[in-house]
Amino acid sequence: MALPLVALKSRNNLERKIVRTGDGSTTIQLVEWNEQYHSMHGAVQEARHVFLKMGFDFFIEKNPETAQLHILEIGFGTGLNALLTLIHAENAPLVLNYEGVEAYPVSAEELKQLNYLEAIKAERYEGVFNKMHQADWETAATITEKFQLKKRQQTFETVTDQNQHNLIYFDAFGARVQPELWGEAIFLKMYEALKFGGVLVTYAAKGSVRRAMQAVGFEVQRLPGPPGKREMLRGTKGLL
Repeated sequence: MALPLVALKSRNNLERKIVRTGDGSTTIQLVEWNEQYHSMHGAVQEARHVFLKMGFDFFIEKNPETAQLHILEIGFGTGLNALLTLIHAENAPLVLNYEGVEAYPVSAEELKQLNYLEAIKAERYEGVFNKMHQADWETAATITEKFQLKKRQQTFETVTDQNQHNLIYFDAFGARVQPELWGEAIFLKMYEALKFGGVLVTYAAKGSVRRAMQAVGFEVQRLPGPPGKREMLRGTKGLL
C-alpha cells in the first residue's frame, strides 16, 4: 500500500517482516506501526471479498456489456490484488487496463518470501506474477492478451487522473496510522479519477471515511466486510 512522501521517507527505516495471516497467506508487517499490507485475518480472503466480490463483480453485474475495464489501485503494494484480478477475470470476455499507484515498491527479497501462488494453488501463474513485478514503472506492459498493467511510482497526493477509470481499489494503510489518506482531499481526487458510473471499494468502514466520501459526491453504501471485519464501504459516482 502506498504512503505519502513524508511518511515514506521514514518507512524504509521501519522494521519489516513477513507474517502469516489467518487464511495461510502471507503479508508484510511494519512492526513499529503494528500495521500490515493486508488483513491479519486473511490476506487473500480480504482481497477477494473487498475488491473482487464487492468491486469487480458488482461493476460487471451492473455493466454486463463492458468490453474494457479500467482499474486504478491505490496502492499496488505486493501485487496481490492485481494477480487475483487477472486470475478472476481470465475467462471473462473483457480486456483489463490496470494501473497501480505505489510510491515505494516492495523489494525483490520480500516478494520471494510471499506465498500467494501456493496459498491460492495457482503455481502456474508464477511467470505472470513475476512479469508484473519485473515490468518497468511508468510504462504500460502487456502481461497477458487480456491484461495490461501500468505501475506508477507516485504518492496519492500527486494523482491527477480525470474521468479515466471504472473501478478504484482503495487499499491504503489504515486511518489509525495514516489519517491524512482518508480525508476529503484524497477522495476528491478519487472521485475525479472515476468515469461516470464508476465504483470505489475499500476495506475501511469508519464514519469519518464515509462522510469524507459523501462530502465529495460519492453515493456510499455500508456493506458486509471480509472475515474479521463487520463492515466495508463502497462508493459510486453517479448512477450505475
